[in-house]
Amino acid sequence: MAKPKRRYVCQNCGSVATRWQGQCADCGEWNSLIEEAPQTVFSSKHDLSSGGRPIQFTPLDQPGEIPKRQASGLAEFDRALGGGLVPGSAILMGGDPGIGKSTLLLQASAHIAKAGRDVVYVSGEEASGQVRLRAERLGLSKCPIRLASATSVRDILTTLGMDEPPSLLVIDSIQTMHSDQIEGAPGSVSQVRGCAFELIRYAKENSVTLILVGHVTKDGNIAGPRVLEHMVDVVMSFEGERSHQYRILRSLKNRFGPVDEIGVFAMEGDGLAEVGNPSMLFLSGREEPMPGSAVFPAMEGTRPVLVEIQALIVRLQSGATPRRAVVGWDNGRMAMLLAVLEARCGLNFSSAEVYLNVAGGYRLADPAADLAVAAALVSALGDKPLPTDAVWFGEVSLAGEIRPVAHSSIRQRESAKLGFGKAIGPAGGPPPDKGIRFSGLTMLPNLVDRILSDA
Repeated sequence: MAKPKRRYVCQNCGSVATRWQGQCADCGEWNSLIEEAPQTVFSSKHDLSSGGRPIQFTPLDQPGEIPKRQASGLAEFDRALGGGLVPGSAILMGGDPGIGKSTLLLQASAHIAKAGRDVVYVSGEEASGQVRLRAERLGLSKCPIRLASATSVRDILTTLGMDEPPSLLVIDSIQTMHSDQIEGAPGSVSQVRGCAFELIRYAKENSVTLILVGHVTKDGNIAGPRVLEHMVDVVMSFEGERSHQYRILRSLKNRFGPVDEIGVFAMEGDGLAEVGNPSMLFLSGREEPMPGSAVFPAMEGTRPVLVEIQALIVRLQSGATPRRAVVGWDNGRMAMLLAVLEARCGLNFSSAEVYLNVAGGYRLADPAADLAVAAALVSALGDKPLPTDAVWFGEVSLAGEIRPVAHSSIRQRESAKLGFGKAIGPAGGPPPDKGIRFSGLTMLPNLVDRILSDA
């Protein structure tokens, strides 16, 4: 650490000298230099108490202008955003390569441009001609979108500063951007953080809706520093399996709306098509009752989605170690549920292989799926089909209790709309919906007796 330097300040004119002298060199006053307390080098060079611009405060208790949301032209996209695009907001969208992020943003940009608003689409990974080819395949080649292929943030901001700020600015992707003021290759931590900061500052100062496309790691997390997710207002994840037709746009963070809202799309030949009723997509092909199949009304934000949970139990003849495979649900959660079924209900899964799948490639995170998974496992173990017009929901504790869950009435109402007549869930909850018969359960053994005793 550098040694603090002595400072002598004239009490008459305020000039500073590095050594004491009898007369001030600036004002000529005698015996006016007084030594001040030494300061560290950092505090003398980084004193931020003066020299800045005054900022303007806005009283919270007085009426002011509130930004109005702007529709993107895609209802499912607006639903995931919480109602539409907010001017001056920064949105970060991640997803696996080839999942359809650029296609979705190009379609949304086209709808906004057709509505008469200015849209700028900057691609750092493709040339303008490549983006034009994709637009022709989607039937959007006549939309007035301003395309550019650039990676320098300085060039982008300089060009945007020459004209009126656009309504929407899309950067595809932030990992390809670079700044000449920061050392490091594009995609490094410092470059991603610095470039995102400059773009977000431009969006905030000019009320421009900014959408940044982000790469993901092999674990599915957005690549780059975690501070990038803190800097933006909305973090969205575009999920789905390439072998499946559907795609899910999930909101992970939203400063302007509810979290965990989803928008469902289906990949078709001419782009992404909106799916207004996703429950019908995940429940197709359930005409014949099959053992190990249970329907669960999941909650994604404010939207109920009915999904099918499938279980398969395979008895092993030899002493081989049984497998446990889960697709679309938490592996540890299933292990806990199997332990509760063995300890509290006397069922034996130790000598059998257990396979669990959420139909359609859907991914569940709702804890209310415990009862539906348990029903599917018991049904597969006893080779007893569950009623085709029943839905199952409830959280299972380690003691075997079936605990209440949130939004019970909404789950029942959505089930009744799709033709389901029975709902099995935790007892003591809110009154059941009029269009469906509700059966309450308190303990997990009651569920086992109910399934295995039915003919």
